[in-house]
Amino acid sequence: MEFLIVLPYLLSLLYLVFHLCELVSRRRDRCCYMLAYECYKATDDARLDTGSSAKIVFRNKNLGLEEFRFLLQTIVNSGLGEHTYCPKNVIAGREESPSLIDALSEIDDIMFNTLDRVFEETQISPSSVDILVVNVSLLPGLPSLSARVMNRYKMRADVKVFNLAGMGCSASLVAVDLVQQLFKSYKSAIAVVVSSESLAPNWYCGKEKSMMLSNCLFRLGGCSMVLTNNRLLKHKAIMKLNHSVRTHIGANDEAYGCCFQKEDELGYRGFLLTRALPKAAAIAFSMNLQVLVPKILPLRELIRYVIISRRRKTKGAAANFFDTASAGLNLKTGVDHFCLHPGGRAVIDGIGKSLGLNEYDLEPSRMALHRFGNTSAGGLWYVLGYMEAKKRLKKGDKILMVSVGAGFKCNNCVWEVMKNLEDPNVWEDCIDRYPPKSTVNPFMEKYSWLNDDCLNFVKFHN
Repeated sequence: MEFLIVLPYLLSLLYLVFHLCELVSRRRDRCCYMLAYECYKATDDARLDTGSSAKIVFRNKNLGLEEFRFLLQTIVNSGLGEHTYCPKNVIAGREESPSLIDALSEIDDIMFNTLDRVFEETQISPSSVDILVVNVSLLPGLPSLSARVMNRYKMRADVKVFNLAGMGCSASLVAVDLVQQLFKSYKSAIAVVVSSESLAPNWYCGKEKSMMLSNCLFRLGGCSMVLTNNRLLKHKAIMKLNHSVRTHIGANDEAYGCCFQKEDELGYRGFLLTRALPKAAAIAFSMNLQVLVPKILPLRELIRYVIISRRRKTKGAAANFFDTASAGLNLKTGVDHFCLHPGGRAVIDGIGKSLGLNEYDLEPSRMALHRFGNTSAGGLWYVLGYMEAKKRLKKGDKILMVSVGAGFKCNNCVWEVMKNLEDPNVWEDCIDRYPPKSTVNPFMEKYSWLNDDCLNFVKFHN
């Protein structure tokens, strides 16, 4: 009789325990682990050194002396070195008349080269892939690039396939965030992300200064990675995604138009970068940090920030959240490494200053820019590869990835290192030479005719 009285309570308790266990299991399945990533390195016949860069500049018949000076001086100040890569059709002098074959050949080489290596490294079969995300902004095609991957590796018919276009430099983190969201619905899944950009059909051949900048910064590159939420593969993971925050301010007309693909007056297609870009980046970055920072900093640092902010308000000084250093925030209390998008020297300097970072923190981004250039969506992974090659990444370390891109958007995330990382990667053959004693662009020595008048001209137009 007493047992019958207690029985309903026992059943209720068992029911509660069962659902708690199920809830914990679901939360664990939402984890996003990275098993491996592989960056692309082109062959030497695609190398863009000082000599080949000058040939490309001087054969543009649309440029006058003024445009020559502007373009070469921009290259001098770009932060790029002698070993970046560009599409073979540009090296061969066919940048004004690229073919579809040029574009597809470039992308196929990047995608399949990195995918072959990442599948080999992880011992994951393409038939085991549940989710595929490919992001290349400037090459929409039919069938899609993701379909080309499906066909090449004969993947299953039920793979969830996504082809992202027009997302810009921060598309890689958009793809990672998409995978993380999908992991909430698919248990024990394996996802593959391919991030790159198409330069072969998008080399600008006109004379608009604001559209020439892309030729000075963007270079050949890309990355493929394997992600999973399968707890049985946790021991193989190199990193775990702790937080991801996406911010999009495309509703603002000025921000929307600051990075734009268009045609100039002569009909040449290119990528426009306006003077509103720094302002848009500051707004998007600030909004993103306001969401991300409370998630990554310890409570004591947040309390200290609140006290400092109130003191500043009392004195009549408003804290700029974008400039975390002046606002009193110390991000290093919650983050060990900073992986900044190598979009250009000015981008690295600006974000570094706002976050209160030193030269050691900025070195990976500067060196990735110097060695590989701005590889758009793939850029962050070259920075990460540099950190790994320098044996900086230890188990338990936190990495903040910062990216901005057309739209305008800012996508940031925080990874946790799961094991000491020191495997060979794309930096293997040159890491001993970095950082170099000097990162002065060789154009400075070979084109000494760029005098003070030219420098003043460039400064005025920047």
